[in-house]
Amino acid sequence: MKLKLSFTSNPLECGTDEAGRGCLAGPVTAAAVILPETFEDLMMNDSKQLSEDRRNFLKPIIERDAVSFAFAHVYPEEIDEINILNASILAMHKAIGGLKTVPTFISVDGNRFKPFADIPHETIIKGDSKHLNIAAASILAKTNRDAYMCQIHEEFPMYNWRQNKGYPTKEHREAIKKYGITPYHRKTFRLLPHQLHLPL
Repeated sequence: MKLKLSFTSNPLECGTDEAGRGCLAGPVTAAAVILPETFEDLMMNDSKQLSEDRRNFLKPIIERDAVSFAFAHVYPEEIDEINILNASILAMHKAIGGLKTVPTFISVDGNRFKPFADIPHETIIKGDSKHLNIAAASILAKTNRDAYMCQIHEEFPMYNWRQNKGYPTKEHREAIKKYGITPYHRKTFRLLPHQLHLPL
């Protein structure tokens, strides 16, 4: 199914989405993208539905052709302080605030958001599989977060973040059980099943 640009009277509409919400380690990362009306679909979709190679292929095209784009990380310490929902919204706000062009409308993936400045917005469930600008934001959020996780993998290779990107895989949980946690882990998340105590 070809995705569409959702704007009609809002040619500077931005899409925003986040990646990494369900991870045990690393930031939650959001991106915001304003696409031109002439942008071609290129078989874009929700980043989770695309292969890593496809996401990496699309990333520079989106960045080249976008009217404006930005991404932002919110790190584990702040996630633990304000909770993952608020951290996800904060990351989206930071990404929107990083756009060089001020959007006239914000399309948000999901069903929760807080107003940003005085810009009208709409939340769209599964918006990353319905609208091009949200799909583009999904791809940029995912690829930039993955790059960050590969970077910190070099510091703590025993958790294999290069492959699992901080998600709660069996391998990741076994590494937490064996080695404890790092400054990159989210301490308010259930890092192990029936969690009792973890060495810091």
